[in-house]
Amino acid sequence: MKAQLCTTLGAPDVLRYSDIDDPVPGPDEILVEVHAAGVNFPDGLIVSGNYQTKPALPFVPGSEAAGVVRAGGANLIGIDIGSRVLVFCGMGGYAERVAVPATMVFPIPDSMSYVDAAGFVVTYGTSYHGLVDKADLAPGSTLLVLGASGGVGLTAVEIGKALGARVIAAASSPGKLEVCRDHGADELIDYTADDLKSRLAALAPGGVDVVYDPVGGEHAQTAIRALAWGGQYLTVGYASGDIPKVGMNRLLVSSGALHGVLWGAWAKRNPDRNAENMRRLFDWYDQGRLRPHVGATYPLSEAATALDVVVGRRARGKVVLTSR
Repeated sequence: MKAQLCTTLGAPDVLRYSDIDDPVPGPDEILVEVHAAGVNFPDGLIVSGNYQTKPALPFVPGSEAAGVVRAGGANLIGIDIGSRVLVFCGMGGYAERVAVPATMVFPIPDSMSYVDAAGFVVTYGTSYHGLVDKADLAPGSTLLVLGASGGVGLTAVEIGKALGARVIAAASSPGKLEVCRDHGADELIDYTADDLKSRLAALAPGGVDVVYDPVGGEHAQTAIRALAWGGQYLTVGYASGDIPKVGMNRLLVSSGALHGVLWGAWAKRNPDRNAENMRRLFDWYDQGRLRPHVGATYPLSEAATALDVVVGRRARGKVVLTSR
């Protein structure tokens, strides 16, 4: 089969479109023929060797995919060959086939395309876990989303609205903010034209109840100072490349809480709860409350270009590879 192989660590252009052996599913795994695969910021960190997960070389990156079930392992009963599914594979998604633990395979609604499905599980799974399992976001709360037009940020905007929150979206250009408005944001902040501190003071004079931050960097200090009493800060990732140093006293004076949101590891430890989360997200998708924004698609052969767009923070919404 064809796959994108990483044989040396570095920038996205180290990936090589190669012929490799088909994966053989283990006893508790499912073999999926990949029709589309999501491209995520951590994929770039793994390829460069800068992620907490450091697989042995060579490896195939790609943590999520969507396609058709082609085989099941010896221990699996009742697996429907031919089912349309999305998968959280952790590694191996940038390929024509992938073997995945059965607990990380989810049948998708008939209404969901493979492209939508390929970019769904990581971003929506992360945002739902953060906003519901961690922050217990309540109707009427104020949610600030930093990097709100990116793949994961935009899902936080949508889920925040689905949960009944007032959503303030912050991004770096008017075009990106229009995407946020189209997906439900109530208020918009342009990093490049507005002073974040003064805009937050005007929009949320009592502070924000939850901050969702997949970016890190300079804006984290301002955002944590904007927390309301009892506010919660969700640290999701560091797309800026800068891990902020937060003074613990800021949490003390607001009686606030800081939560790390590492959805993938949580999902593997809590497969039943994660499956419940996915069922609710699929229901919202069927109801039209979630509308994945796929900003660009690339053929599998151009994975390096697609990954460069994501790690360079030039994506609006999700970037997806197609292999069928």
